[in-house]
Amino acid sequence: MAKEQTEVRDLDEGSYVMMDDTPCKIDSYSTAKPGKHGSAKARIEGTGVFDDQKRSLSQPVDAKVWVPIINRKQGQVVSVTGDDAQVMDLDTYETFTMRVPDDVDFSPDDEIEYLEYEGQRKVVRA
Repeated sequence: MAKEQTEVRDLDEGSYVMMDDTPCKIDSYSTAKPGKHGSAKARIEGTGVFDDQKRSLSQPVDAKVWVPIINRKQGQVVSVTGDDAQVMDLDTYETFTMRVPDDVDFSPDDEIEYLEYEGQRKVVRA
């Protein structure tokens, strides 16, 4: 399984957390003081790593949450056909097809950096 459990208080802005079963990058993290009957609450705002949807989470700071283990990998563009690119992983030499992001121009032999989590991939740097 590509995720681990941690306490809400151990999360930081810029790290990852699972929200609605989706890996999200934390955009903002704030805590409220403990109330009369409980522990301090954390409010986490995040954006889906692969779908770019905004999500939020409100949990006690001592609650356990899942943190996805997202791998940052290097690849090389083999070919580009329309909106798809054939990419070869530079560690495993596995070849796969990836959607070319709208704001990125791929050419064969370009080296790229991408995130991978449970079969989902996203280019982070071309």
